[in-house]
Amino acid sequence: MRKILCAAVFICLAGLSLSAEKYDLLRVDANIQPKRLSRGQEGHVVLKFTVEDGILISSQPSFIIEIDPSDTLAFSKDFFTASDLEIGVKEQGGKEYLDLSEPVLVPFTVKPEAQRGNHVLKGKVKFFACSVEEGWCLKDKIEFSVTFYTSKRDLSGE
Repeated sequence: MRKILCAAVFICLAGLSLSAEKYDLLRVDANIQPKRLSRGQEGHVVLKFTVEDGILISSQPSFIIEIDPSDTLAFSKDFFTASDLEIGVKEQGGKEYLDLSEPVLVPFTVKPEAQRGNHVLKGKVKFFACSVEEGWCLKDKIEFSVTFYTSKRDLSGE
């Protein structure tokens, strides 16, 4: 009986991982510009999105980019909406959706107390993906991370 139960759990978990791949509706590639940073320097997290064919990313409810707390980078907010970042809106079939064809830039400043070395910034994007053809919408999120380097040089003037 125990073997049957273990096999059933394994099959369910395998099925969940396969179905998660099915819903890869939005992908994100994250970078930081510039790649090498100094204390006090301004830069951008650059997010390039790829949307699955036949899928639209709804402009309402909100598209939110959340940034995890960082000891190295200072952001004006913990999260940003599409309107905060001036992401364009298009219309198709009477529905508005986000134009994610251009990279999205999230501004930051390197903290004056930032330690020299390699760092990782993490975040997530919360969104509503819709299929106009099939008539459904799905709330989802994707996580991203990006590595960057800070030098001991100080541009903050302190």
